[in-house]
Amino acid sequence: MKIRVPATSANLGPGFDSCGIALSMYLSVEILEDTEEWEIIHSLGEDIPSDKSNLLIQTALDVAPSLTPKKLKMTSTIPLTRGLGSSSSVIVAGIELANRLGNLNLSQNKKVEIATRIEGHPDNVAPAICGDFVVACHFSEKTENSVSHVKHYFPECDIIAFIPNTELLTSESRGVLPESFSYKEAVEASAIANVMIAAVLNGNLPLAGKMMQEDRWHEKYRGKFVPHLAAIRQVCKEEAAYGCFLSGAGPTVLILAPEEKTETIMKLLHALDSRAQVEHLSIDREGVQVF
Repeated sequence: MKIRVPATSANLGPGFDSCGIALSMYLSVEILEDTEEWEIIHSLGEDIPSDKSNLLIQTALDVAPSLTPKKLKMTSTIPLTRGLGSSSSVIVAGIELANRLGNLNLSQNKKVEIATRIEGHPDNVAPAICGDFVVACHFSEKTENSVSHVKHYFPECDIIAFIPNTELLTSESRGVLPESFSYKEAVEASAIANVMIAAVLNGNLPLAGKMMQEDRWHEKYRGKFVPHLAAIRQVCKEEAAYGCFLSGAGPTVLILAPEEKTETIMKLLHALDSRAQVEHLSIDREGVQVF
């Protein structure tokens, strides 16, 4: 049995801690055999545990504490600490591992609820579970239905990821955000997010991209960590891309582009920083899959 979970991009500009899309990069977990102790075979780096202290196993045992140990093989094309949901993909894989091995028959809604409790926010985990474009909210009150989400079709377009060769921890980038907004500022920021979502639902990518670049919640505060964002915005403007935005907390920037513009934009992005990874991606429509 193999579990596959897509990468995700959260926020989409003004959809802060609420909106996300699933992307065509993947974490895969293969169940191999029974063992005395949990063991994970991977080549993701020495900092990633290979025993039950791994987030994958911790999550699975949180959901189903009585699981018997297995040997697992974990591979991933999702870059770590780059704002593409690498930790969320592990959490979602852990939930699915518990669901399958423990015969829990968890509903999609329940998976989103559990993943949000563990991760803290639904914007990355919900699209990793559901696929496509997801809008979600999480109420801080400890109620049974504290998480709500809606999946919708994201309009067809090319997605280009500019992935710098530098890490950015979410905890670090969250530390620069303001503790409060004025009522007027919050209304404006919320209105921009509402129009962005409505434009996506209506298939109006030019308007959606414009609103994504008008975020008031987080991008201007995180800009000092992402010095290439302004240069990428200029490339998008000159090449008539729909828009670009920080992926999650950054430092990755995603660009939404018409197909005929992709090759040129990718060449220009390579020229900005030869050390950066520039990837041509697409929307993953399915979310977590088991084969």
